[in-house]
Amino acid sequence: MLDPIESISSKEKIDVLIPAITKDLKTLPYVIDAVRKQVKHPIGSILIVAPKQNKIRELCRRKGCRFIDENTVLPITKKNIHYRSKKWERSGWLFQQLLKMSGDTLCTSKYFLVIDADTVLIRPHVFRTGNKTLFYCRKWSQPEYFKTYRKLLGKKAAAPMSFVTHYMLFERSKLQQLKRAIASKHHTRWYSAIIRKMDKSKQFAFSEFETYGNFLYSKNPSGLVLKSALNKSIGTNIAQITQKQIKTQSRRYRSFSFHMRKDYVRKAKMR
Repeated sequence: MLDPIESISSKEKIDVLIPAITKDLKTLPYVIDAVRKQVKHPIGSILIVAPKQNKIRELCRRKGCRFIDENTVLPITKKNIHYRSKKWERSGWLFQQLLKMSGDTLCTSKYFLVIDADTVLIRPHVFRTGNKTLFYCRKWSQPEYFKTYRKLLGKKAAAPMSFVTHYMLFERSKLQQLKRAIASKHHTRWYSAIIRKMDKSKQFAFSEFETYGNFLYSKNPSGLVLKSALNKSIGTNIAQITQKQIKTQSRRYRSFSFHMRKDYVRKAKMR
């Protein structure tokens, strides 16, 4: 059943930020096209933050997106993050979260939408209604995300739903407030505090979406509108899904995510 919010459009211009790596080239063109079709805001720039690789830069040229070398965004790069065990490697996963939280320095619009490079919107989305920001949420999360939130900000996360749903609208000034609060409390740069305070023995230890969403909720809960994300995880290759299937599934879901979790598994070294 369609949500009445889907008939609304907004005059609030937003930028779009999509962190990506080579494996995302299969889904990224579809993500970009869906953003342009389904996001009911005037869109300024679409920024692809990624490794400096020809295939990604060519896609940006073809799709009219702005390419940003991921290694120019922060004083640190993926190589400076050591977040792994003998079985899994999450350094890149954490790095892309820090890149998303750097959107206030990359985007120029007051608001910017962050969306994962494997998540395709299949129904209309608006992210500002009246003077409120609309968040698409789910019912479950990782307990460790809230432990890290408490360590970073000194308070318990209080939102009734989880903000971890693969896309979120950020307000640049509010994101700056969050980063200043973290930096001030820990007397170091915001990204250093995150890396230090999270329990890196846990595979899911920090969430940028959970942290930002709960920070806003703690300041002004009535300023947020929480909607069910209705996201569906898909194991099929995106190219194999027909428009008819998308139309049918859109009656139940707002978005598809084409996760490739096996990429986080560490490969055994050859002896």
